[in-house]
Amino acid sequence: MKSMTGYGSARLDSPAIKASIVAKSWNNRFLELSIQMPGYLGPLERRVRELVERRVARGKLELSVRVLGGDMPTEVAIDASSAKAVADAIRGLGQAAGIDEPVRLSHLLGIDGILSYERNVDADRLWTALEPALNACLDEFEAEREREGAATRADLEDKLASLGSALDVIEAAGPGIEAGLKAALRAKFEEVMGDLVDESRVLGELASYLAKHTINEEIVRLRSHIAAFRSAMDEPVCGKKLDFICQEMNREANTIGSKSADAKVSDAVIRMKDAVENIREQARNVE
Repeated sequence: MKSMTGYGSARLDSPAIKASIVAKSWNNRFLELSIQMPGYLGPLERRVRELVERRVARGKLELSVRVLGGDMPTEVAIDASSAKAVADAIRGLGQAAGIDEPVRLSHLLGIDGILSYERNVDADRLWTALEPALNACLDEFEAEREREGAATRADLEDKLASLGSALDVIEAAGPGIEAGLKAALRAKFEEVMGDLVDESRVLGELASYLAKHTINEEIVRLRSHIAAFRSAMDEPVCGKKLDFICQEMNREANTIGSKSADAKVSDAVIRMKDAVENIREQARNVE
């Protein structure tokens, strides 16, 4: 089990490229990947994305690659015609304003497009250097998510135990509740019909009444959901499945609460629903 939140970092120091790599993530229903790196590394983005997607299934993940240096030759181009046009314009402006000042390079360097830069990127060479560092960053990132996942699992186990304890109370009260329903229904028949009670009719009404008010089926289904939840926690990616099982557990708890008016059961249902809600909140942190 892994948490969806994590952090990892790595440093890369090779002749081809020197860089700092950071990965951090938060909860999200699906994988939302944001990659931040210099534009001239654009040819590597698809490879970076595929590498991350092979290792991460869910979460909002930001991966940044900050280049600190390296052997990447740079070509500089000069737009001479634009530079001359700008210089002439500056001279004309000075004459119009009555300012006699020579045009300096500093005046031109602030103009976009006068100088343009292009790095000669050898994508395969850079990827050979970058891939191990990316994996090192993701290894640290995954290790932290696993640590958080282990803590989350321990908390979930504790809350499942609370849920099971409340369910034990409800199950133990079941026979007494059913016996009370039978006694109350028979008493109503005797009150209305006296000694003329039709036993077959009593049994038929009793069967129908118990079908509407007993909670045996809900207890069985809820125990099945708890077992399914524990089994799902062993799956590598289980967050969505756990959330769905929580919905089913909550449905059974609500049904039990609506069917029984017994005070002991009602108190246990409140504790059970509280446990399910806490379980669901924690499950939403799981990948």
